[in-house]
Amino acid sequence: MTPPEECRLICGDAVEALAALPPAQADLVIADPPYNLGKDFGASQDRLSREAYRDFTRAWLREAVRVLKPQGSLYIFMGVGFIARLQVMLEEEFGLCCNGWIVWHYTQGMGRKRGFSPRHEDILHVVRGPDFTFDLDAVRVPQKYFRRRNNMAGANPGDVWQFSHVHYCSAEREPHPTQKPEALIERMVRASSKPGDLVLDPFLGSGTTARVAQALGRRWIGIELNPDYIAMAARRLAAPFAGFDSSDPRQDRTPRDLPAAARRASEPA
Repeated sequence: MTPPEECRLICGDAVEALAALPPAQADLVIADPPYNLGKDFGASQDRLSREAYRDFTRAWLREAVRVLKPQGSLYIFMGVGFIARLQVMLEEEFGLCCNGWIVWHYTQGMGRKRGFSPRHEDILHVVRGPDFTFDLDAVRVPQKYFRRRNNMAGANPGDVWQFSHVHYCSAEREPHPTQKPEALIERMVRASSKPGDLVLDPFLGSGTTARVAQALGRRWIGIELNPDYIAMAARRLAAPFAGFDSSDPRQDRTPRDLPAAARRASEPA
């Protein structure tokens, strides 16, 4: 099936490509920009002075906010060295509202001997105003304990999300230094957009956001500077979908103290 015209990969600079898009077009923007930690992304080097990195961030944010619809959401991944400054910038310079500071917790990370080993990344969820799209029912997880009043609907997943990295030995692993697990992006897409909405990723990388948006029936635009990563994303998008590469471990739990009748009803036939 040929994807809609709005579904497209754009190979180019994020600021320039965003500037070429019409205003108020995207229902959801998911951005995983370079953290300025010196990683090698092939077509660019992630090592700028602090002032240059702030200028770069302001430039792409200005365009991302311009293309975001009034009811839209912007999720931004960011490293610990800049995320506090980023929140201040979003609120004071762009007039956005921080709706949440999400912690993505993973079980494996970089080892350290002097200091505590990092086991998380941070994600800001910002919106333009109080009337933003958010579908809690689409992302609920099974309760830990049975509560007759609201157990069947499930619980709010909270702002600490546990998803495993896409490990280097995994069949889903791509040759990209910062590949994100699909279920992490899935939660954002389900909560903050509806089928048919437009999801935009200005730093597409290995193509995860576009892959998830496509699987969930959303339109998508992915911008990426490195042509090798564009080819990687195109290959992933063309591959048959057989499920996401990760999941929240809470999805598989059965609430404790669940009455026997309800427990039998919750079990697969």
